[in-house]
Amino acid sequence: MSTALPHGVAGIHALPADHHDGPWDSVIIDPRVKERLLATAVLVLRHGRRLAGSPVAPHGLVVLAGPPGTGKTTLAQGLAQAAARTLAPHGATTLVEVDPHAFPSEMLGESQRAVSRLFRETLPELAARRPHTLVLVDEVEALAVRRHAASFDTNPVDVHRATDAVLSGLDSLRAQRPGTLLVVTTNFAEAVDEAFLSRADLVVHTELPDESVVPLIVADSLRGLAAQWPELAALAEDTAVHQRVGKLLTGLDGRRIRKTVHGALALRLETAREPALLSVDDLVAAAEEAATARP
Repeated sequence: MSTALPHGVAGIHALPADHHDGPWDSVIIDPRVKERLLATAVLVLRHGRRLAGSPVAPHGLVVLAGPPGTGKTTLAQGLAQAAARTLAPHGATTLVEVDPHAFPSEMLGESQRAVSRLFRETLPELAARRPHTLVLVDEVEALAVRRHAASFDTNPVDVHRATDAVLSGLDSLRAQRPGTLLVVTTNFAEAVDEAFLSRADLVVHTELPDESVVPLIVADSLRGLAAQWPELAALAEDTAVHQRVGKLLTGLDGRRIRKTVHGALALRLETAREPALLSVDDLVAAAEEAATARP
């Protein structure tokens, strides 16, 4: 039996699923932003079809924009699971992950045809499997290129046609499956076509964590380590350590902060052999190294 995925689809998941727990809680942002995201998702997924006849019916599009490492993809994945758990009494949810880099082509018009098939055939067929469907597209700037800024050195005709196909495809998906939610991320919102952004029901801008949030990320990372090595529980609960390390890491993105905490395990051969030996000095040394190496 073939398990090949449709062209442009990187993954298909049935939610809720226990192994998808975690991302929603790991992204530390304003709880009000999370509530707004979840409420938007639930409204579209649960009531999109009933709202379809309204003059202000949702397009079923959420945009997460911000610098690399600020948790956009993790937040989107977590949103899918959180929405699926909320909607579980009304049926399961399909999460479809799309790879936008699978579509660009040097063949004139091929990108347009492939994108059209995705939105007009593939996604509606997948959406028919379960009551709710959430589609995740990372780095959507690779798919919905801002046409006014398209370079003439990179086949602008095909770029324009592909972006046109995304816009018409989004409208087609909305008409065929109004209960479908498209969640996209972008590192460069200015590179995304204006007409695409104008269709968004919600745009959330993720930012680098400020000095009040960095210690919380340090603490959460240490709790993750303590779940594997209980001897680290004291470090995971020591707010003074979190503040000390966090002060050194302020200005870095969330991904780099977590990597620094985990990377402290590899500063010494002793901790690499036995992570339970991780000390405050290791964490501080790793943070100082990361602070020195920042751009």
